[in-house]
Order: sequence, then C-alpha cells, then structure tokens
Amino acid sequence: MKFALFLPLSFLLFAMSLLGQTPKELFEVWDKNRISTIQPSQVKHEQVKRYLEGLKQLGLKVEEVGRSFENREIYQVEFGTGAMKIFLWSQMHGNEPTATSALVDMLAFLQKNKDKDWVKRIEEKITIRAVPMLNPDGAEIFTRRNAQQIDINRDAVALETPEGRLLKKLRDEWQPEIGFNLHNQNIWTSVGDTKKQASISFLVVLGNEDGLSSRAHERNKRLCGLMIGALNEYIKGNIGRYDESYNPVAFGDNFSAWGTPTILIETGGLHGKDEMYLVRMNFIAYLTALNALADGTEKNGNEAVYENIPLNSSGRLFNVLVKNASIINLNKPRAENGEGATGIETPLKFSQPFTADIGINFERRRTGAIESTFIREIGDLSNYGGFEEFDAANYYVIEKDGELNLGSRNELHFYKKSRKIDWTDPAFPTKNKPDSVFANGKFSKSLK
Repeated sequence: MKFALFLPLSFLLFAMSLLGQTPKELFEVWDKNRISTIQPSQVKHEQVKRYLEGLKQLGLKVEEVGRSFENREIYQVEFGTGAMKIFLWSQMHGNEPTATSALVDMLAFLQKNKDKDWVKRIEEKITIRAVPMLNPDGAEIFTRRNAQQIDINRDAVALETPEGRLLKKLRDEWQPEIGFNLHNQNIWTSVGDTKKQASISFLVVLGNEDGLSSRAHERNKRLCGLMIGALNEYIKGNIGRYDESYNPVAFGDNFSAWGTPTILIETGGLHGKDEMYLVRMNFIAYLTALNALADGTEKNGNEAVYENIPLNSSGRLFNVLVKNASIINLNKPRAENGEGATGIETPLKFSQPFTADIGINFERRRTGAIESTFIREIGDLSNYGGFEEFDAANYYVIEKDGELNLGSRNELHFYKKSRKIDWTDPAFPTKNKPDSVFANGKFSKSLK
C-alpha cells in the first residue's frame, strides 16, 4: 500500500522537475540567483560591464559586437546550443532600463542552474542571444535618444545610428526565429479605461500594414498568454496591451517583416513597489516563455488570454491628485521699468476662490534624484486617479509665485480655511506661513 502511494508521488515530483518551475518558485529563485545589485535606473554603462564580467566568470559567452556613437562598447551574451534561435535586446531607449537588469539576472540563473532538467532542456533546445543596453550613450545621461538625438527605435529603415545598424546586422546575420523587444513605458499608462497602472504591457507585432496574421504570430500570442498567466499571480489587473498599429520605421515591425516575429514587452510602474520588483516580474515572464518554447507547452497556450487584455490608455493617472482645492490666484503688482515689486505697498489683487482638482506629475528621473514636479491638469478630475490622493477641501491653495498655471513647477502653499487672512496685504506671504507646502514631490505636513 505504501509503495502504491509512493509511486504516484515520485512520478509527480519527476514530472514537476521536467515541466519547470511555477511562477511562485521563479519569484523566489530570482532573489537567490540574481546578479543585479542596484536599482535599474542607476545602472550606467560601467555597471553593465561589471554585470557582464560576472556572467563571463560564470562561463557564459560574452562578446563585444559593436560601439555606440560615443564609442561605448555594446555586448551580446549567448546561452544554449539548441536549434531554436531567440534574440532579446533591451534599452534601445536610454531611460528605459528595467529589462537590462532582468536579462542579466535571467542569464545568470540559467547558467547557474544547468543541472535542473527544465533548464537543461532550454539549453539543449534553444540558443539565446541577448543585447543588454543597446543605447549606452542615452543610458549614461538617462535620456531616450542616442548621442545623435535620434530615436533608435525609429531608425530601422534609415539606419543613421550605429546602434540601429548593429541591431539590424545582428538579426540579419543570425536570422532568429523570435525577437523580444524590451522597453519601459511611462508610469502613467493605465489598463484600458481603469485607474490601474499598466505595470507590464505586451504587443505581438504583426509587421505588416494589412494586419495579416501568421502561424508565428499566433504562436507569439500563445506565448504572451502564458506570460500573462504567470504574471497574474502577482500583478493581475495591472497588465495591458498595445494595439497593433503598423509603424513602417520601427524596429519591432521591421523585425517581424524581416522574418523574426517579435514580442514587445513594456514595463511601466507599480506604486508601492520599487524598480527591482518589476525586474523580478520580467524575470518570471522571460523564463516562462523560454520554458514553454523548450518543452512544447506553448502549443497549449490560449491566444484569447492575450487578446482579452484591455488596450492601454494614457492621461488618466497622476503621481499626485489633490482634490477639492480652493484655488486663489494672486496678481502681484509690478513696478514700472521692469523693476521688481519689492517694497511697493499697493494692495495685492486676488481672484475669488474657485474649486478644482490639481493633477501633478513627476518627471522621469533616476531613483534617488530630487523629484521634479509639474502641474499636468487643473479642473474636474473625478474620472482620473492618482498614485497618491489628497483631499484639500478645507484648504486654500496658492502657487508660490501667486498664479497657478499648467506646467508650473513651483511650490504649492496650503492655508486652512479656518484662518483669517487678508489676501490683499502686500506683506501677506511673510505674515502668513502656510499650513503645508507641497514641493519636490512631498507635503511638509499632512493635510487633515
């Protein structure tokens, strides 16, 4: 009897070792195997070189394959010996860094765990080539474009950038079967008409203007369905999809047109989680796809899982949403001849308070940099969402220089309505300290 019970359990454990690891197991092994050590937005070219040196020491093939416009090295890493060729590249936009860290972590994991049956199968069935950080010049100063101020992702036809020429050369010489184009989208991208951030978004790139599908295109949809299923364990409701609009000069469309059907993966934000959490999500997605390709289970994937993900939308989210603010605009008097108004005792003119919501966004910066905020929208924002929301119904709000405008980057000063303040007094700013100040992305005191 005991033997009869033991046999099925042994078979189950054996089957699990063949099928690979669950999303939960991948979630856990990332932290034990990763070589990324700092937040992705802090990673510059020298740090990538240190990561790649670590991969070389593990025994992976790492080689310089080209140079950027400013002569920085661009590298390619290879794992596996299989007939199926998979090509991944990251950070063709310099300020889109998440996938670079995820790629080096994935490659480190595969190399360290070649004794596992499912990893061994990936190694035997697939050859992986990856280019982490295609745009090292942009990454150096954390900007989208390369040193020529060209968007590399729109250079697939003109090929005016050395980075774009290199990417096409690597594809043409190797002819991979699947491409993974890895990016970051802005953190205000939302899932459909919801107020949820699109933390990761997918697009199966058709590569033709007529919208014609193919067997490879359908396979990539199934792969995306499997990746979505794995990620639903952690970010369900925060996964979006892009529409299949054709762009004749983009690399994704052209890769597909040239014979390498491509999957676009864009990483957004997830309020309350740091960048490394989204590195982990990418790690889970990539290994889920590779395992499914290696063991053939991609054939059992469901295209509808991908097709039913809502299309992304934009403009619905803010970093900070201040609701029900009573806004006062002060028109400070000006002296003639261009001189300042200091010392002039002319009464200040002020608008009657009006009630509106204020949507505030932060510019994309490296982690740890002082937040640069700006007013994105003013008005009835009840259909919008904020990562942080504050009710200012009991406050008057005045912009530091007196007049609240779209694009303003100055401080916001909050005054309790219970206070008696003469807004016309020229000395008002020095006589009446605000109850709270919003500056550099933070309130000096909470609104109560």
